Amino acid sequence: MRARSSAEVASHLRRLGGTIAVVESTLEKLRRLNYINDRAFARNWALSRAQNQGYGPRRIDQELKKKGVIDAVIREALKEIFEQENEEERARKILQKRFAGANFQEPRALRRAVAFLQRRGYSSKVIFELLRCSVDDNC
Repeated sequence: MRARSSAEVASHLRRLGGTIAVVESTLEKLRRLNYINDRAFARNWALSRAQNQGYGPRRIDQELKKKGVIDAVIREALKEIFEQENEEERARKILQKRFAGANFQEPRALRRAVAFLQRRGYSSKVIFELLRCSVDDNC
């Protein structure tokens, strides 16, 4: 079991055959009882994905949009998570873990590292800054 966003719960209730009025009243009651809270859901999801999976803001943004969380809530959660430790430091850590001792002067190693960071959701700017020199150099 995991927490769900309002959109996920609404979608599930509609699949079960709930009318719009029933779905809305159910969601309102769940919000009032604090069983559904999109802000807490987005914050916890983003924190979990950033810490456990090493995902960057772009990947987390896409996942939360897919879960039906609104943009303002997503921006707030990402700002909170990536404010504590900047995006470049997180990317450096996962790059060091995955490609320890890799020589990024070799085109194959460089391509693999770039693709890895892009799949994780890091921005092109961060990737460029990190890989313009070797990870071990701490440029």
